[in-house]
Amino acid sequence: MATLEKIRSKAGLLVIVVGLALFAFIIGDFLNSGSTYVKQHQEKIAEINGITINIQEYQKRIEELTDVYKMQTGSTNLQEEYLVQIRQSVFDNLVHEFVLTEELEQIGMTVGPEELFDMVQGENISPALLQNQMFHNPETGMFDKTYFLNFLKQIDDDFIATAPAEYQAQLLQYRNLWLFWEKNIKIQRMEQKYTTLLGKALVANTLDAKETFNAAAGSADIAYVMQSYSSIPDSTISVSKGEIEKLYKQRKELFKQAETKVIKYIAVDIVPSQEDFDRVSAEIEQLKGDFAASDDVRDLVNDHSEISYINAFYSEKALDPELKQFAINAAVGDVYGPVFENSNNKYRMFKLVDKTTAPDSVRVNHIMLMNNGTETALADSLMDVLKKGGNFAELAAAHSLDESSASNGGEIGWLTESVALNALNEEFKTAIFSAPLNETFLFKSAQATHLVKVTQRTSNVMKYKVADIDMTVTPSSKTYSDLYNKLNQYISNNQNVDKMDETAKEAGYNLLTNVSVTASDQILGSIPQSRLVIRWAFEHSKGDISEIFDCDSKYFVVAALQGTIREGYRSMASVEPSLKSEIIAQKKGEKIAADLKSKNLSSLDAYAQTIGATIDSVKFVSFNTTRITGIGLEPRLNAMISLTETGRLSEPVIGNNGVYVFQVINREQNDREYNEAEEIRTIESSYSFRFGYQAIQSLINHAEVVDNRIRFY
Repeated sequence: MATLEKIRSKAGLLVIVVGLALFAFIIGDFLNSGSTYVKQHQEKIAEINGITINIQEYQKRIEELTDVYKMQTGSTNLQEEYLVQIRQSVFDNLVHEFVLTEELEQIGMTVGPEELFDMVQGENISPALLQNQMFHNPETGMFDKTYFLNFLKQIDDDFIATAPAEYQAQLLQYRNLWLFWEKNIKIQRMEQKYTTLLGKALVANTLDAKETFNAAAGSADIAYVMQSYSSIPDSTISVSKGEIEKLYKQRKELFKQAETKVIKYIAVDIVPSQEDFDRVSAEIEQLKGDFAASDDVRDLVNDHSEISYINAFYSEKALDPELKQFAINAAVGDVYGPVFENSNNKYRMFKLVDKTTAPDSVRVNHIMLMNNGTETALADSLMDVLKKGGNFAELAAAHSLDESSASNGGEIGWLTESVALNALNEEFKTAIFSAPLNETFLFKSAQATHLVKVTQRTSNVMKYKVADIDMTVTPSSKTYSDLYNKLNQYISNNQNVDKMDETAKEAGYNLLTNVSVTASDQILGSIPQSRLVIRWAFEHSKGDISEIFDCDSKYFVVAALQGTIREGYRSMASVEPSLKSEIIAQKKGEKIAADLKSKNLSSLDAYAQTIGATIDSVKFVSFNTTRITGIGLEPRLNAMISLTETGRLSEPVIGNNGVYVFQVINREQNDREYNEAEEIRTIESSYSFRFGYQAIQSLINHAEVVDNRIRFY
């Protein structure tokens, strides 16, 4: 009881303690969830109609497309400009995919597993697969389902698991490539179904068919004169604010703009100093004696030249002009240079190591077998089959691990000495250039065993083995530091953005001002890898001056933020000059047309004399002609030509660039017969494609897209 009484006496304190504990628990949970929210917000690279795209998903797609690009081009490293294009392509595809998927979900349209299977392995193969050269039979040049199914078999998990370790990575790459294709095939079908659905709502009638046929059936030859708007000074035309405001309201949707930063910046070109040129010149001069005296220049070239020595003979057509000129006139052992090439800041020195008369290239087929302990027995077995008349192409298709050549009879193609050397090694190069024609021989490399057959060789030509020492002059670390320190000193002494215009010129720098950049811009002007400068602009405030950015070790850039133009519509003041020019042109046209009409002229000669112009002509103008030869885009003129009778002088026509008067001097009708059903099909097909594309583009244009890429890239 005493204990119970004690608890009761402290009840108020207990309530407070428990309350604080609960509060701490709730707050702790809130803070934890809040930290998760903050993290998710920080990782959000975009939002499409309320759906969040995080940086991991975006980066994964970039890596997918990068791998696809590398595999299809054979590249291993991509330059920044290609990565920029890939990142933009991935973003555009994400928006397209999410917007289209959302629309199809609302109307209940999907691509099911059975439909996808039919597009891949059934009777209705996807056009994307039919057009893929990887699955074409080299003999027919057409899609081969057997080739394709064999590809799918080789990227199956079970097949990859049993493949030699050296090939598993490549097969996994191909599987990832296939998953990329499969996803895009599905999206393409979704788009096709959606555009087909919309296209069915568009129906052409007999009047449409006849009008379209007539528009394309005939063409006209015209003679014309034109009075240009430049013949009237702009100062003679008055334009009121009200007129500009009216046109601004009509055109307002064209003036939408994203948030824009206005900056000024200095870009310092990182170029070699005279000291750098002198250093490289002295270095290559010092090599000349050893270069001339050495019988084996391989190590000398590899140690000092930016181009490795290649122990191969080249025909003169494979040599650049300067090297060719030296080789065909030199004796073995002669040295030429050093010479300096201004176009690329490079010193070069050549030596003719040897020359010979031999075929320039040979045509090679092979069957590649993996070195796994059983290849020798298989190779011997295949050699026996070939000696007994076996078909090399069939054996290559059945046994060769080189997929690119197996489907083409094992043919690698025409190889020069240098290509053969790069493909395998010097032993392979020597073997194929000394092998008898059409006799299969065994060749073993570190990775594989090859059954090789040389099927053709070119005629003998003079070939040259040349050593080439190339040394490009680049900025030294001292030059780099001097340029950086000078610019850094300038920044330290000039922290006033408004005064940079004067001080930059005094310091010998070219300052570019009033440069507008948006968050979607990837480079500043033509400066490579300058995206960081744009990111800086969107993270700072008016009046801030940046640090020095090293852009691809080619430019030092320092920027200053002049101001921000908010997202929305451009102000009328900012577009007033262009609107005013448009109104002036319209008024000039009206004035010129009225003046010409008032003269009541009856011939082109009279018009030509009046306006001081010459009569010109153009042939084959139809209603469907987009741009008139020698005139350009003039839709009003185009329409009037189609309506004017032959021989009749037209009224003055107000165009984009001037006022025209013309006369139709001849009309031609083609002899194509009118087929109403065919015309209707053509119109509906054109409408369907155009309307479907415009519908999807409209969905994208009206989607609510939040783009945060500037925070990450």
